[in-house]
Amino acid sequence: MHDHEAWRFWLVLCLCLGVIKRASSWEHFFCAQACSGPLEAWYMDDLDTDQRLPHRLIPNRPASLKDLEVLNLLFYCQDIITVSPDKLPNYEEKIKSFYEEHLHTDEEIRYVLDGSGYFDVRGAQDEWIRIHVKKGHMIVLPKGIYHRFTLDESNYIKAMRLFIGVPVWTPYNRPQDENPAR
Repeated sequence: MHDHEAWRFWLVLCLCLGVIKRASSWEHFFCAQACSGPLEAWYMDDLDTDQRLPHRLIPNRPASLKDLEVLNLLFYCQDIITVSPDKLPNYEEKIKSFYEEHLHTDEEIRYVLDGSGYFDVRGAQDEWIRIHVKKGHMIVLPKGIYHRFTLDESNYIKAMRLFIGVPVWTPYNRPQDENPAR
């Protein structure tokens, strides 16, 4: 993540958590409570009518996420996951799958709301490094890094999963050394 992306990310996180109430006037961010699908955007008409109306061109001219990225706008989504035997359906199966060594083609971003657990990541010499995350910690795993997750002895974590754009949760189990994300 570049410095300007990290700054934006922290600002969006603060907005989502209600730590601050709005972004500066020159930045625009989108934050959704568990995204209900892709962001919808379109080019507007210039009619001088009720500003609360959609003001779509006829025919409608959608603005894609790429159109927004050119303007340096990012679309963030988040959801909350609680990992514990009594809260997560198919707990045993899920916790085993989280602990399989894998990578993602996008960053994996987690903010711990409660509880704790371990992220294991592969170091430069392919050795495991264990990271203990606790309430208030945020971790950003870069795309392409081999990792796995498990609970600690508390057997409970509640975390906000944050991502840019529409979420993609596909894990690619090792070996994936030829994956472009590596």
